[in-house]
Amino acid sequence: MAQNGSAARTEGTIRLRDAAIGDAEEVTRLFLDSRAAALPYLATIHSDEDTLAWITHVVLPRCRVWVAEGPEGEILGFAALDGDELDQLYLRPDALRRGIGTLLLEQVKAASRGELSLYTFQRNAVARAFYL
Repeated sequence: MAQNGSAARTEGTIRLRDAAIGDAEEVTRLFLDSRAAALPYLATIHSDEDTLAWITHVVLPRCRVWVAEGPEGEILGFAALDGDELDQLYLRPDALRRGIGTLLLEQVKAASRGELSLYTFQRNAVARAFYL
């Protein structure tokens, strides 16, 4: 389901497009770097290889996933929609506060069937403030 045939959308120098299976390694690195920066208190339970397998074999095939690309084609963030749940929304630590998260969230909202739910750690004040 990662590739759903919808057209890419460009906002300024940021391009949103459907994720492809070939994005798995870059998305995994972004996910790991973002979690380490934003949630340093979380214990590392899974290896990087296990996380790559989860992104490759669970997230990308099961969810609608979009990536936000910068002007050089680098992936700056991604969002995953699983039914009516925002399953994932992560940005590269150096890509915060540039409107990329908002673009991804708008994309997910537009693609959702109406009501949208999400989960974030109570301790993650930055994410909680963003979603509010």
